Amino acid sequence: MNEQQNSPTGRSSAVTVIGLGPMGQAMTRALLAAGHPVTVWNRTPARADGVVSDGAILASTPGEAVEASDLVILSLTDYRAMYDILDGATASLAGRTLVNLSSDTPDRTREAATWAAGHGAAFLTGGVMVPAPMVGTEAAYVYYSGRDQVMERHRAVLAPLGTPKYLGDDPGLDQLMYQAQLTVFLTTLSALMHATAMLGTAGLKASEALPELLLTADSIGDMLRAGEETPGAALDAGEHPGTLSTVTMMGGTSDHIVETSASLGLDLALPRAVQAHYRHAVDNGHGSDHWTRIVDSIRGAR
Repeated sequence: MNEQQNSPTGRSSAVTVIGLGPMGQAMTRALLAAGHPVTVWNRTPARADGVVSDGAILASTPGEAVEASDLVILSLTDYRAMYDILDGATASLAGRTLVNLSSDTPDRTREAATWAAGHGAAFLTGGVMVPAPMVGTEAAYVYYSGRDQVMERHRAVLAPLGTPKYLGDDPGLDQLMYQAQLTVFLTTLSALMHATAMLGTAGLKASEALPELLLTADSIGDMLRAGEETPGAALDAGEHPGTLSTVTMMGGTSDHIVETSASLGLDLALPRAVQAHYRHAVDNGHGSDHWTRIVDSIRGAR
C-alpha cells in the first residue's frame, strides 16, 4: 500500500457506494461531509454527476468501485441487484466488507451473507430508517446486523449516515426489524389514505382532512406509552388484562368502520382485515381481554 492508503484519511476510511438513487446520493454526501473519500458506481452514470461535483470519484466498473475501498455500501432495489452487479467482480471481494442497505427478506439477507463469505468478504445488512433528505441528520438511525466484530470495525465510518443500532449476529435480524418497521409505516399510510377518502365523501379536501388525521397518527405512540396502555411487558408475559380498551370495544369500532366504509362505496380490504383480527379474538372467548389479544390471530394461533 502507498502512504496515503495507510493514513487515517486514506484507504482505511475510504468508502465505496454502489447505487445512486436518492438514498445512495444522500449517503454519499453524508460520507463526503464527514471527510471520507468516496468512490461511486451506478448503472446509469449520469446519476453520479451531482455527487461527483461534490467530490466523489466515479468508477467505470463495479470491480473498480469495489477495489477502491475496503468498505463497500450497497443501496439498491433489492438483493438480486447485488448479485447482478457484483457477480463480475467477485475476485475483488476478498478481505473487504459489504454493507447492504437495500430492502429484501430476512432469508435473502442470510443467503447474501453466505455468498459474501464464500468470496472472502465480511457482510453487514442494514436498514436506513429515515427518508433520503434526513440521512446524516441527528434524527437519522440505521439498523445493522451481522458479526459484531465487523460492526465495531466500521461503526465510526458508518455513523455519519445515522446513529447505528446494532441488533446482533444474525444477518437476517436487521431486515426483520426493517420489514416490521415498514409494516407500521405502510399500514399507517394506507389508513391515512382510507380516512382521507372517507372524509372526502363529505366534501372535506385532503388539505383539510390530513392535518386532523395526523394529530391521531402523531399521538399513537404517546397513547401506548401512557400508564396501563403500555403493551410491551404484558405481551411478553402473555397477559392481556382488559382494564381499558378491550377486544369487544375495539372490535365494535372496527365493525362501525367497515359499515361506514361500505355505505360510502370505499374499498373494504383494510377495514375488513382489521375487523377480522377482533372477530377472531371474540370468537375464541377473549372479548373482555385487552385489545393486544389480537396478536394471537396474527401469530397464527388457533
